Amino acid sequence: CLILPGKAGIPIYAMSDEEEVDTTFESADAGASTTYPMQAGSIRKGGHICIKGRPCKVVDVTTSKTGKHGHAKCHFVAIDIFTGKKMEELCSSSHNMDVPNVTRTEYTLIDVNDEGFVSLMSEDGDTREDLSLPKHDDSLAKQIKDDFDAGKELLVTIMGAMNEEHVHAVKEASN
Repeated sequence: CLILPGKAGIPIYAMSDEEEVDTTFESADAGASTTYPMQAGSIRKGGHICIKGRPCKVVDVTTSKTGKHGHAKCHFVAIDIFTGKKMEELCSSSHNMDVPNVTRTEYTLIDVNDEGFVSLMSEDGDTREDLSLPKHDDSLAKQIKDDFDAGKELLVTIMGAMNEEHVHAVKEASN
């Protein structure tokens, strides 16, 4: 780097020709945000919010009346969509909260290996083997394994939010 004198004595940094520039970008997504803001007062039961950086489904919302000098407050009770943990948040109803972009995708189950990873095929015929059986829902994992071992053709629903994906539900394919 060369340091050149600038206006008001502030140095200007310039790259010399000998220095190599690193232009490697780690992210390969289209730049879509994993969350979007929404006013707390307009979030309803059944919707999604982020609490402590985790995507959650709202199971209960209570709104208190405004105080003498304050805003109405919203009390959210929500369940983490991936771990099933109950979480709570208290927020002013006029403030914005982060809402996760939640996606659901159905895949045909091809295989379940010994380590608990599932082989899935999309409607387009693309396969993926990067997901495991649900770790936080033993009954769902057992149902998938038992139904697959019984030779049933299964459709698995993958829920994704905030760069995280998990097996969320299963149903028998209707032919």
